[in-house]
Amino acid sequence: MYFSLARTQSFVTSTISLLSQSSSPSSQSAQSRSGGAGQLQQLVEKITAFILPDFISLTHVANTISAALPPINQLLVVGAQNCAAHHAFGPLTGEVSPAVLREAGCRIVMVGHAERRRLFGEGDPDGRVVRDKVAGVLRNGMVPLICVGEVGRPEPESDGAEGGDGDAGVRAAVEEVVGQVQAALRGLSEEVLNGQLKGDSGEEDKGEIILAYEPVWAIGAPEPAAAEYVRAVVRRVRESEVLKGWPGRVRIVYGGAAKPGMWGRLGGDLDGLFLGRFAHQPEQFVKIIHEVAGVDSSVGGG
Repeated sequence: MYFSLARTQSFVTSTISLLSQSSSPSSQSAQSRSGGAGQLQQLVEKITAFILPDFISLTHVANTISAALPPINQLLVVGAQNCAAHHAFGPLTGEVSPAVLREAGCRIVMVGHAERRRLFGEGDPDGRVVRDKVAGVLRNGMVPLICVGEVGRPEPESDGAEGGDGDAGVRAAVEEVVGQVQAALRGLSEEVLNGQLKGDSGEEDKGEIILAYEPVWAIGAPEPAAAEYVRAVVRRVRESEVLKGWPGRVRIVYGGAAKPGMWGRLGGDLDGLFLGRFAHQPEQFVKIIHEVAGVDSSVGGG
């Protein structure tokens, strides 16, 4: 999310309003109010919808979501777009510590976005910067959202509807993505297993991670990558040794021109969508929330 301060605030309040409408006392009937409340509870039980504002907007967004009535404040989760490569408070002039983000109400922190890899040196071959950020997020009891994705677009014959596991384009993408995952998690699984990644509360972190599979060539494109191609890449990435050996929960979401209507084509191979410009309008965002949850957005409306 890269809006102005005013637009970010408007987006969040409008999203909350749209989610609230179906269960509002002003709804047309008791039946519609009951249906709307049930619909919201279904959403909470099925998905987590996260919003990642800029640092200046973050505390306002967190406070606005926290002040919303349940179950909306359970459905919407606030996160950050980046953090310092150090887990604690300290002399990090101009940087924002994961410890501060946790205090601000963040539950998810994005690391290694393609723009930061390209523009801010986070694409180093060793992956040290991204790895340090992942460790810092885990140490502070939050979930790292690790962005991965191949840079080059596959050859046309490798990007069609087939896109099977044996496709050359799929194999090349998997090799690149698995390499990024290995670099981001190298050495950390042992720390999680040994209980060394602990939050400030002293409770052992469970090591949950989310991978945002976002082919760089699809970012800003008119259409997302072909669904069969995405599914084939994600299946192979899930089968990689680095993820099989990770001790915590792993979820994989797709980004890269993700839009309404795509979720139904991804089958059961992914855990969600990582949305950009096609969800910049609150109405579209709420529509996709219902789509991913499989909940009829017309329930309780009117």
